[in-house]
Amino acid sequence: MNTKYLPLFATIAVFLLLYGWGGVQFENFFSMRVFTNLFTDNAFLVIIAIGMTFVIISGGIDLSVGSMVACVGISVAVMIENYNLHPFLAFAIILTSATLFGAFMGFLIEHYDLPPFIVTLAGMFFLRGLSFVISLESVPINHSFYDAIADFSIPLFGGRLTASAVIMFGVLIGAIYLAHYTRFGRNIYALGGNENSALLLGVPVGRTKIGVYALNSFLAAVGGIVFTFYTFSGYSLAAMGLELDAIASVVIGGTLLTGGVGFVFGTIFGVLIQGVIQTIISFDGSLNSWWTKIFIGLLLFIFIAMQRLMSSGRAARFVSKLRAKPIKTGN
Repeated sequence: MNTKYLPLFATIAVFLLLYGWGGVQFENFFSMRVFTNLFTDNAFLVIIAIGMTFVIISGGIDLSVGSMVACVGISVAVMIENYNLHPFLAFAIILTSATLFGAFMGFLIEHYDLPPFIVTLAGMFFLRGLSFVISLESVPINHSFYDAIADFSIPLFGGRLTASAVIMFGVLIGAIYLAHYTRFGRNIYALGGNENSALLLGVPVGRTKIGVYALNSFLAAVGGIVFTFYTFSGYSLAAMGLELDAIASVVIGGTLLTGGVGFVFGTIFGVLIQGVIQTIISFDGSLNSWWTKIFIGLLLFIFIAMQRLMSSGRAARFVSKLRAKPIKTGN
């Protein structure tokens, strides 16, 4: 087994253990309704974390996604309610603006060789401030399109997939294809593995870096739109700290913070682990919801330690020893 798959398999194992433990402890935990609700309740975070996966694989980071969600939500609400725009037109304006904003951050990072942490931190403050300039109050969304979204669902063996979950699966499939079956995806991995080597190999580093941040902001805006399907409103204080949840999901999902190695498929399990912990807490009824953050913090420590072992080569040597060990057979 290639050592780069160890974090991915560890993530899936943790998810199965937590889900299995919840099923043993609580009645109806294994029901299809509870399982499909995991995707519905966490669809917006999965979409945002997928975008963050591409950024981290490229060797960067983006701290602006939480503020992007808030800015998208309040902007969509104001355009629909105050300016009577159809949601589709509002979505088109928002997605275009978000993509250009991400491309601008990528341009600053690439052209001026600025640290992604600083540039995206500035983006975070800018978008959060812009949200408050647009509106200080929560703006409710009352539109027939949102009512239709709320009523839409696909029955699935006793559960149901909502519009948010369907959008999430569409984004997931597209992201997996982009990461593993396109030149742009291969360029992202090459950029994160070693930027100088990527340049020598002819990878368009500048365009790739700008494209990664544009894609991430686009997906963050999609996540913000999906978030409004939950809240039916926009609020400037929404999604505080969401960027940290996204980064945690990506790391737990098997993506190395140093870049070059990662799996979009693993990210969804990183998010679902958080969802399962929250569901267990809800079923228990006696635990505080902040225990979710404690468990996620412990998992982050474990996965960061695992990444350190992989980067030091110890995990590779351990796997090599397992391969070389002779298998005893009886007569």
